[in-house]
Amino acid sequence: MRTVLVTGPGGAGRTTVAAATALAAARDGRRTLLVSADTVPAFPAGTEPAEAAERLACVRVDSAAHFRDELLELQDRASGVLDLLGANRLDAEELTELPGSAQLAVLHILRRVAEGDWAGDGYEVLVVDLPPLTEALALLALPGQLRRYLRRLLPRERQAARALRPVLAQLAGVPMPAQWLYEAAARKDAELAAVEALIEDNATTVRLVAEPGQAAGEALSSARTGLALHGLRVDALVATKVLPRHSGDPWFADLAAGQEKCLDHWQQEWAPGTPVSETAHLGREPRTAEDLALLAGACAPDHREPGHAGDPWWTEGAGDGVIAWCLPLPGAAKEDLRLVRRGDELLLTAGPFHRTVRLESALRRCTVSGAALTDGVLRVRFTPDPALWPRTQ
Repeated sequence: MRTVLVTGPGGAGRTTVAAATALAAARDGRRTLLVSADTVPAFPAGTEPAEAAERLACVRVDSAAHFRDELLELQDRASGVLDLLGANRLDAEELTELPGSAQLAVLHILRRVAEGDWAGDGYEVLVVDLPPLTEALALLALPGQLRRYLRRLLPRERQAARALRPVLAQLAGVPMPAQWLYEAAARKDAELAAVEALIEDNATTVRLVAEPGQAAGEALSSARTGLALHGLRVDALVATKVLPRHSGDPWFADLAAGQEKCLDHWQQEWAPGTPVSETAHLGREPRTAEDLALLAGACAPDHREPGHAGDPWWTEGAGDGVIAWCLPLPGAAKEDLRLVRRGDELLLTAGPFHRTVRLESALRRCTVSGAALTDGVLRVRFTPDPALWPRTQ
């Protein structure tokens, strides 16, 4: 399934572009599902897929309802522990969603799609209206981070000792973790793995939406590094609300000239690897299906195989047995890079973006001997540890 994840700086019209992208895919003859947390004008707003146009369905993310359902289910599963502690149950009517629940609700919808909850509808294209750019990058990294936390806090090997828990409970005098806790962790890990696989799939790309201007340009330049760090491929940069050029009005012409200068810079920075398309300013906020149709031409998703969108690392020899682990980081600055080796993992920071990578088996038997950022590519040098590599005769 072709998946297009739409995001961009706030106020650029990403929801409109997501809807126009989905409409363009449907008009191209592909069964399409649009997922959005915002209401799309002229589209249904139900929490289950509903027909918005021919071959196009729309589903809205209801973060408040998802938060209530998840917390109530957790209360039911932990009823034994809560009763033991004398805790008072929370009622659905008194629950108010907490910060972060919107992101988890989006992951929940992606999990349902990944696990085929709506497979009977035969969707060929999935278009997801993500939060603004900074939040979207954090959201796309969240499944991998949560899986890592689960593995650290509740490692699977501890489940083998569950038969000893009653004995340990008597010796310690306190209840030991119940089996449901490990079962819940395993279930959540499987759900997060499905979402992570969807995000990392070769047919998944990110579509950036921005209104030409200095602030948007700075946000996009910073985002390039974060996208590359997590191996996310950008299939297009859609410039929105582009004004007509060559106006006779000096004030209007000055605004259009500023946009044109920004667009020229984006063409140089992003193209040809990432095409830059434009949607004209309609002179009003898009409110109807006809308005979306006017924008759909510039938003049609490329249905060809987008190329590898998974882990961007590669290795190359650096002489004297040294292995260089390489990662493209366009836009990264040397002073903003941090590397920490912790056991079998490499903790990498590039400005505001963070990623923890599990080392390949060969690199686990090496020590980090240096790193360099050259021409937008980070090369981490690994030297074989004599104590861990077998000696040759």
